[in-house]
Amino acid sequence: MGKKGKKEKKGKGADKTAAKMEKKVSKRSKREEEDLEALIAEFQNLDAKKTQVVETTCPPPAPRLNASLSAHPEKDELILFGGEFFNGKKTYLYNDLFFYNIKKNSWVKSDIPNPPPPRCSHQAVVVPQGGGQLWVFGGEFASPNGEQFYHYKDLWVLHLATHTWENIKAAGGPSGRSGHRMVLSKRQLLVFGGFHESTRDFIYYNDVHAFSLDTFSWSRLTPSGSAPSPRSACQMTATPDGAGVIIYGGYSKVRVKRDVEKGSIHSDMFLLKRDEKWSWSRLSPSGSKPPPRSGFSLAVGPAGRAVLFGGVCDEEEEESLEGDFYNDLYLYDTVKNRWFPGLLRGTKSEKKKRRRGKKVEDEGAERKDEEEEAAARGPTEVIKEVVTEDGTVMTIKEVIPGSASAPTAEPCPRSSAMATVRQGKLYLYGGMFEVGDRQVTLSDFYCLDLHKMDQWEVLVEMDPSERANQAAGALIPAEAARLRDDL
Repeated sequence: MGKKGKKEKKGKGADKTAAKMEKKVSKRSKREEEDLEALIAEFQNLDAKKTQVVETTCPPPAPRLNASLSAHPEKDELILFGGEFFNGKKTYLYNDLFFYNIKKNSWVKSDIPNPPPPRCSHQAVVVPQGGGQLWVFGGEFASPNGEQFYHYKDLWVLHLATHTWENIKAAGGPSGRSGHRMVLSKRQLLVFGGFHESTRDFIYYNDVHAFSLDTFSWSRLTPSGSAPSPRSACQMTATPDGAGVIIYGGYSKVRVKRDVEKGSIHSDMFLLKRDEKWSWSRLSPSGSKPPPRSGFSLAVGPAGRAVLFGGVCDEEEEESLEGDFYNDLYLYDTVKNRWFPGLLRGTKSEKKKRRRGKKVEDEGAERKDEEEEAAARGPTEVIKEVVTEDGTVMTIKEVIPGSASAPTAEPCPRSSAMATVRQGKLYLYGGMFEVGDRQVTLSDFYCLDLHKMDQWEVLVEMDPSERANQAAGALIPAEAARLRDDL
C-alpha cells in the first residue's frame, strides 16, 4: 500500500432530491461550462485541420489516468484513448488515440480527423459489428487549474475497419456526466451512474439508460426493486448470459456542512436483470470480498470473471484526507456469486520445487493449498525511498500480499489505472498514487496471464527518477507540452 493525502472531488446525491439538485447544479455550472466550451472549441478547431489519417510508430503513451483501455474485438491489439495528467500545477486533458500491438510489443499513434474533444473519466466499449467498433460516451474536461469542469453527454463511435470517428446524434440520452459505467448487454449499451460537478455543487446518479445498436436510439430504463444508491466509479459487469449486469462498490459524497464534504466508499452489490421487465435485486456474494476502496481498475477475464485491481481507501477528516493505495487483485465469479483473492502462484519451475514429491490432480485443491500457504505467510512490506530534484525524499510503502512465490516485479499501489483483458491476459497501464499532497501519474505497463496466475510481466517500466521529478513538478510529458504550445 502507498500513502495518500488529497481531497477527492466525487460525491453523493439523494434519490428524493436528485431532480432538484440537478437543476441547481445545472444552473450554477452553466456559466462555467460556457467558459470551458470556448477552450474545447479551440481543440476542435485544431483537430478540424486534420484531413487524413496519419499513423506513426511511437514510444509508449505519456503518463495518464482515467483514460480508456480496450481490447480490439478481432485483432491482438489494445486501444488507448484520452485521459488526464496533472503536473502539480496544471491539468492536461487528452484525446489522442494509440494502438498497442501485443505480438510486436509496439505502439502506434493514430491521428484521425474529427475526433472527440479531450476528455477523461469517460467510458469506452468495443463491439464486433462492422469490422469492430469502439463506442465512447461522456466524460469530463477540466480547466487548466482543475477548478472548473465540463461534463460531456456526447456519443461517439470509432470504426476500426476504416479508422474514422463518427459523432452519433441521438436524443433522450443520459445527462452530461463522468465516472459512469457502460457495458455491452446483448445488442445494447447500458449506462449506469456517474456524477456531475461544478465549483460549488455536485450530484451523483443511479439512473440507467440503454442505447440500441440496432435502432441507434436511447431509452431510459425504469427497473423495479431497490436500486443502488447514486454513485460513480463502480464495477459494472455483464452477466454471462448477457441478460443483465452486476454492480459492485463505487464512490459518492455528501455535504455535511456548508464547506465540508464527506465521501462514502460503497461495497454493496446488485443485479440488474431483464426477464419480462428490468428489475434490481441485491446480491450477497460468498468468498473473500475486497476491502472497501475506490478508484479500482476493472476488467472482464476468462469465463466471465470480473477482475478488480488496486484502488485507494480514504480516511477522511474535516480538513484532510489520508488513505492507503492498493496493488492487490480480486476476482469475482459471476456464475457462483463468489469473490476470491487473485494470489500469484510463481513460475512453473518455482512451483515444482516448492511442491516436489507431491502430485496434485485437482487444480482447485492446489489453488486452495496455495491460498492457505499464502495466508500463513502473511503480507510482505517493502519500503522504497526516492529523492526528487529539489531534495524531497519520497517514501513509497508497498504491501505485497502473501503468495506462494513473491513475484520479481509487479505494479506499485495505485488508483485510476486503465485495465483490459485480451486472450486471457490482463493488461494494466498507468494510473496514479500520491505522497503527501503530491500526485505521481504513471506510464508503466504490465501484463498478467489470468490462466497461469504466475507473475506479472513488465512491458514498460517507468524510471523511478522520472516519478520523483514529476512529483516535484519538474516534468511535463511531450503530449502535454504540445497541447500547451498549441494553445
